[in-house]
Amino acid sequence: MRLVHREPNAIDLRTTPVHLGLGSRAKPIEGFAWDPEVLQAYSAAVAADGAEGRMVTIFDGDGFDDQWERHPAGDELVVCLSGSVTVTRDVDGVPHRIVLGPGEATVNPAGTWHAVDMAGPASILTITAGLGTDHRPRAEDRPTEHAGTSGPRTP
Repeated sequence: MRLVHREPNAIDLRTTPVHLGLGSRAKPIEGFAWDPEVLQAYSAAVAADGAEGRMVTIFDGDGFDDQWERHPAGDELVVCLSGSVTVTRDVDGVPHRIVLGPGEATVNPAGTWHAVDMAGPASILTITAGLGTDHRPRAEDRPTEHAGTSGPRTP
């Protein structure tokens, strides 16, 4: 995993997230993967950006998130690109659901536990604080139906 300073070609945000750092710098994250060693290397590489650094990525999916996550260092923007997604937040132990359709977005406040569920094929773009993300298992509180806009869905 390394941050690339100049990327002359198109970037696929599904496989190569981009780090937005201090000084309005945007650096593709080459060799990125969702595994502990790479995430640790990414955190070390962007530590100097502190809470101002952000990761931009696209997720495609279909299904329910099996874990809660939160971003203590900053807010997270979730944008539905296609389908429909339900963002569930744990607000003082009570689930609060927001259904998003294409072009709609929501902000998960810093430190708020949340999960993103896709009831069918969907894509989201996220802009997330680059420092640290916490996870915990999610065994309950899955939506029983996907209401709202047409189409379908983590972190």
